[in-house]
Amino acid sequence: MSQVLPLQIVRRDFVSRARFPWLRAGVLLVLLFWLYHSILFRLMLQWYDDPNYTHGVFVPAFSAFVLWRERSKLEKLSAKPSSWGLLLVGFALALLIFGDLGAELFLARFSFVLLIAGLAWLFLGAAYLQAGIFPLAFLVLMIPVPAILFDQISLPLQFLASRLTATILPWLGVPVLREGNIINLPLMSLEVAQACSGIRSLLSLITLAGIYGYVIGATKLRRAILIVAAVPIALLANVLRVVVTGLLAQYWGPDKAEGFFHLFSGLLIFMAALLMLFSVHRTLSWSGSRRAVVSGLRP
Repeated sequence: MSQVLPLQIVRRDFVSRARFPWLRAGVLLVLLFWLYHSILFRLMLQWYDDPNYTHGVFVPAFSAFVLWRERSKLEKLSAKPSSWGLLLVGFALALLIFGDLGAELFLARFSFVLLIAGLAWLFLGAAYLQAGIFPLAFLVLMIPVPAILFDQISLPLQFLASRLTATILPWLGVPVLREGNIINLPLMSLEVAQACSGIRSLLSLITLAGIYGYVIGATKLRRAILIVAAVPIALLANVLRVVVTGLLAQYWGPDKAEGFFHLFSGLLIFMAALLMLFSVHRTLSWSGSRRAVVSGLRP
């Protein structure tokens, strides 16, 4: 009996310690759901209703995929809880309160990402937070841009697209007269509306650039270059779409510039943007291998 009792105590202690992390995780999930269920529900509704943010549904799924793929690396880390995480948790909760009181959805939604980071830092340590910084930062792409900032970005993009289109179309034999974001053609007028500003394809292409950079195993620097390159590529693709619309209206008929052909040309232009993004990656790979060969030939 004197030998069985210590074994039972050790076994009971091991089981309790094994269950405690799961119990703590369950309590945290319940608290997160209680704090953010209405915010996240409205966020998912916006993904469904707003065509500018339909890509948002793929963002958390991809972040979860990254964590699952990196699970072997995470398992090798030792958990070192840090009280510094309380500062980030407190800041995230303050953002949640200010966002809720001020009806600023962006702050409330952004606080969710910060709170996850703070909890990881608090209970797991800085090493886990550093290892998961990419999937956590990627979650920001699921949050719609604040309306005031969205308008400040989309309006200049509308004028940029109309200005460049009015410059390119005469080269292709189509006379135009531009008035702001209105492009007057001989047979019809094209309005570069907010939906045609290119911000929709810009947000989607930035998200795809981040996913593509991770899937191909690019370095952090090359991922950053791909994401930055997605901005001018998306703007160029949008200008090409407006130009194609003008060519369809002039040489095929005004009705062909709307409806199915307009949507189909948008799909083709977006595919062209993806090809340009792939070309940037191939250029980076070629330049990297070229430098490696040159450095290897040096004495």
